[in-house]
Amino acid sequence: MTVHFHEEDLPAGVLAPGPIAVDTETMGLITPRDRLCVVQISDGKGDEHLVRFNPGSDYAAPNLKTVLADPARLKLYHFGRFDIAALRHYLGVVAAPVYCTKIASRLVRTYTDRHGLKELVRELLGQDISKQQQSSDWGGPVLSDAQKDYAASDVRFLHQLKAELDKRLEREGRMALAQACFDFLPHRAELDLAGWPEIDIFAHM
Repeated sequence: MTVHFHEEDLPAGVLAPGPIAVDTETMGLITPRDRLCVVQISDGKGDEHLVRFNPGSDYAAPNLKTVLADPARLKLYHFGRFDIAALRHYLGVVAAPVYCTKIASRLVRTYTDRHGLKELVRELLGQDISKQQQSSDWGGPVLSDAQKDYAASDVRFLHQLKAELDKRLEREGRMALAQACFDFLPHRAELDLAGWPEIDIFAHM
């Protein structure tokens, strides 16, 4: 298991074919204001790749964009709504098709209100991850080893989580419903970017 660090783009040919786990680190939670700093990717084979973007970046990243926009590659997220919006806003790509472990968790783990990545990894995989660096400064000139490991851990387990959550979705007869939610997620991200982040347009009032 190795964490690879890259500046401004992903090297060509470093990912195996198949689904990829994707996550982002930004300067905050308001996408148009808080710039995209890091994109994390894993093909599930044991290594993670971190792509860091510096202040003033043009976010050209042709290799990364090609991978993210590839319709033949499933993208695995945890709370994909946020990451998809950030990638759309800064890189100009719709990083789909989508699978979101948080949505899957909410559909099958109805016995709890704890759907964070840390809790999912603990319960389903029996491992523990640290979230200490979650609120750190991702825009600094140097990322610490702790930050890099934290960023990598956000994509390290998503392939395994998908396998476990799929078993439960099938068991509870909710796979088709989950897929419909996944398919809608890029549109939900577009609504966020267009100015409807907290408004439920399906609500009566």
